[in-house]
Amino acid sequence: MNSRQTLRIALIGVLTVGAGTFAASSSHAAAPKMQKCYGINAAHKNDCHTVGHSCAGQDAKARDPNAFIAVPAGLCQKIAGGSTKPAKG
Repeated sequence: MNSRQTLRIALIGVLTVGAGTFAASSSHAAAPKMQKCYGINAAHKNDCHTVGHSCAGQDAKARDPNAFIAVPAGLCQKIAGGSTKPAKG
């Protein structure tokens, strides 16, 4: 191997590592803050427990005011029936 070929291989390696690092940091920085949104779940699609059960995906009632799903912050108020707090009672 001559010095030109060695330099070329080293440069390709540096660019590959740099591109991978940039992609990883870009996707991490773009992750939105999430919040609980009650009352908008589909049946068996809730994210966590409610009054009647203790596991995700067990709520048989759609749009249960005590069941939540995680949505990007600020989106819950824009969805009909969405609330950032569970129903009282």
